[in-house]
Amino acid sequence: MERHDLLHEFPELTDKIHELKTQDAHFKKLFDSYHELEHQIHRINTEEEVVIDEYAHELKAKLLHLKDEIYTRLQE
Repeated sequence: MERHDLLHEFPELTDKIHELKTQDAHFKKLFDSYHELEHQIHRINTEEEVVIDEYAHELKAKLLHLKDEIYTRLQE
């Protein structure tokens, strides 16, 4: 099952991601939240963790929202 960590999602922005993680507390919080949520979704997708479908969809929607917010911050 493919992972969707931010460094693979935005390989062209790796330097900017690193810079913001070290200099912007809000961005670091967004990055950490995204990483934790992506890890949980990966566990669900690989059936290491079992949840109801509605909850899995809710987590995926949150992940997309975080990804959009992070991408917007990276473009600033």
